[in-house]
Amino acid sequence: MDWSVQQIAKLAGTTGRTLRHYDDIGLLRPSRTGNNGYRYYGQESLVRLQGILLLRELGLGLPAVAEVLGNESDAEHALRRHLAWLQQEQDRLGRQIASVRHTIEALQTGGKIMAEEMFDGFDHTKYQEEVQQRWGKDAYATSDTWWRGMGAEEKAAWTEQSRKLGADWTAAAQSGVLADSPQAQDLARRHVEWLRGIPGTPAASPAAGGPTGGNNGAGPDIRGYVTGLGEMYVADPRFAANYGGADGAAVVRDALKIYAETEL
Repeated sequence: MDWSVQQIAKLAGTTGRTLRHYDDIGLLRPSRTGNNGYRYYGQESLVRLQGILLLRELGLGLPAVAEVLGNESDAEHALRRHLAWLQQEQDRLGRQIASVRHTIEALQTGGKIMAEEMFDGFDHTKYQEEVQQRWGKDAYATSDTWWRGMGAEEKAAWTEQSRKLGADWTAAAQSGVLADSPQAQDLARRHVEWLRGIPGTPAASPAAGGPTGGNNGAGPDIRGYVTGLGEMYVADPRFAANYGGADGAAVVRDALKIYAETEL
């Protein structure tokens, strides 16, 4: 069975104009084009469209979506990975909703706020394996001890600082700011200062539990660490989402690279 542009647009919650644009840029070809010039989409096209919409939900721009789909030869395998991510997000968001509801109820009734419940769903340990692989077990252990040692107010303040930094980056990117502009470079400075406050990372200051030494080979490669993080923000949709998607993350990456080369 084939579906028309209008039918698919209605079912997928998009527009015929968007589907035609996807065709024009080679992202989503119709299964066939009728003698009347109308586009029709079959099952294979629908599977690809679902993948496009899922990746767009993750914040990826169209070039990044095309690259990801181009590297996925097995549509079923790709969708299974997307499904696993969606299920993880569903669980995490459900826990966050319950956590925020608990906090609201406690504030309304004058009840006691329990830190264990207040931060359920805000789980930094989900990146444990990645941190250990990238920077070693000591780095994770140090940062984990730091986080667990915080009180509820300290955790809330740090979480808000992180959220504000991401929001400022997103707003700057959406305004069309250039990576080498004073605004972007000030944000890069703030970003590096934020990284310096996280113990266990190469950028952490000695006072925050970071490694000692300089950048002359005896100490951590802070410049490489910062620029590497910028690349990871773009490559990993989970991080790109903090900056409004892949396009916003690209601004962060470029600004951090310039800052690292000139200031670190």
